[in-house]
Amino acid sequence: MASTSEDDMHINPQRAKQLIDNIFEVTGAIKAANKTSHEVRLIAVSKLKPPADVLALHTAPNPHFHFGENYLQELQHKASVLPSTIRWHFIGALQTNKCRPLAEIPNLWCVESVDTTKKADQLEKGRRELCEREEGSELQKDGGLRVFVQVNTSGEEAKSGAEPGEETLELCRHIREKTPHLKLIGLMTIGAIARSQEGGENEDFMRLREVKDDVQKRIGGDPLELSMGMSADYETAVQMGSDEVRVGTGIFGERPKRENKAVKGDVEKEKG
Repeated sequence: MASTSEDDMHINPQRAKQLIDNIFEVTGAIKAANKTSHEVRLIAVSKLKPPADVLALHTAPNPHFHFGENYLQELQHKASVLPSTIRWHFIGALQTNKCRPLAEIPNLWCVESVDTTKKADQLEKGRRELCEREEGSELQKDGGLRVFVQVNTSGEEAKSGAEPGEETLELCRHIREKTPHLKLIGLMTIGAIARSQEGGENEDFMRLREVKDDVQKRIGGDPLELSMGMSADYETAVQMGSDEVRVGTGIFGERPKRENKAVKGDVEKEKG
């Protein structure tokens, strides 16, 4: 795991002001797009950005709590050096062999990209082991590690995600019935880029709403959330009922190429 230098943790006042202004602007855009006044969770996607950027937003006068990461070792590193009050979301493509160590991060709040029962089972094992080690802690009272099932609404071969329909339904049912240390809270999609650029109602978002309604009807239980929308299309997603959006460049600016910034040893495949 990479070490943290003083520069990584030093908050530059000018940079902090820019980040606070950016997140204020994004929050305002969400509010303007939210015609039904439902609660929308904003995930600030901090991948490949220094811990100081996260710290600046988390310690701001109006602190932000929900941050998203794509790579296991980068998340492990940031979680180890930043305040435990941060609610981390893993939003990257899951590898089965990385699920157990991922679930053992104490303040991991949610895994957004579960797409197979095998990965759900490995997350369950990791979270169970953490709870056994931390017996009596707040983990016992939290109701389980929150998870979204990722759905491939666009049908693109390069995209991860369960197929809409029976595959998604059975995965949701498996999580509800077979993984007591996980808590299914909704469905997530990453739509096709072309559809995000078209404007108007997004076909991927419409499809996810349909799948969510079908799953909810067939398995019942607590209301399921929709996680859809990123920097290019989060306003459309909110208009179409998204309960959560994931915004990175709109808050933190453009990212460096990963080969120049990746945490040492964190060379992961995007699928697996």
